[in-house]
Amino acid sequence: MRDYGIETIRARKQHVAYGMGLGIMLLDDVYPGFPGDVRNASAYPFPIQYEVVEKLDIKKLVFSENRDQYAEPIIKAAKKLERLGVRAIAAECGYFAYFQKTVADAVSIPVFMSSLLQVPFAQQVVGVGNQVGILCAFKKRLTDDHLRNVGIDPDSNIVISGAIDDYESPEFESLWVADRRPEVPVSNYSKAEENMVLICKDFVAKNPKMKALIFECTGFQPFARAVQREIDIPIFSWGTLLDYAYSVVVHREFYGHV
Repeated sequence: MRDYGIETIRARKQHVAYGMGLGIMLLDDVYPGFPGDVRNASAYPFPIQYEVVEKLDIKKLVFSENRDQYAEPIIKAAKKLERLGVRAIAAECGYFAYFQKTVADAVSIPVFMSSLLQVPFAQQVVGVGNQVGILCAFKKRLTDDHLRNVGIDPDSNIVISGAIDDYESPEFESLWVADRRPEVPVSNYSKAEENMVLICKDFVAKNPKMKALIFECTGFQPFARAVQREIDIPIFSWGTLLDYAYSVVVHREFYGHV
């Protein structure tokens, strides 16, 4: 069906392709993702364009003490996505939060580098007397700089837990932890879902003032619905961030009657 709102078309500065959706920067790692994971494009209802950040893997992004050295390849990937014509840029790991300001300053389209961008919003939703939980992969590697660079006050009403360093997460470790990853990375959905549900139930039980939960990791969100059925609080994930990102750069039409 033709969109009659499109009558005359105009080139955008330096854009070579059109009708694009979100551009997503991927880590230079080989491992699969379930539908819902950001590196699996099949579950998203809008176009996805990927670009690998060359030579930047999970180990370097998360564990390096000198993260600034990776700004150049990240910006290079972002600018390539921008030139292709994507409407907004995102990344596949919550620890890209460290580079939110850097990338937003380097391109002229909206940038959503981490699901943690939703934390300040969630804090407003639940009120100052309650807590927002952040479930990340590695709690010890989520620094105050990561938080501040996406607008989070580290001393505000947040509580953080790590699925891998605070709990046992074998189905995630086999994908993301380099020294525990088999030659052919593999993970079982049912086992991973069961693991996520148990972790989140325990996290909430230990923090009764938690009224919203943020998933830092892109691999957590395939299990968000199963988790929510058990803990019954709002869950913010990469899925909710990307849906929002696309909705603000490609606003939908409204059809109805009066």
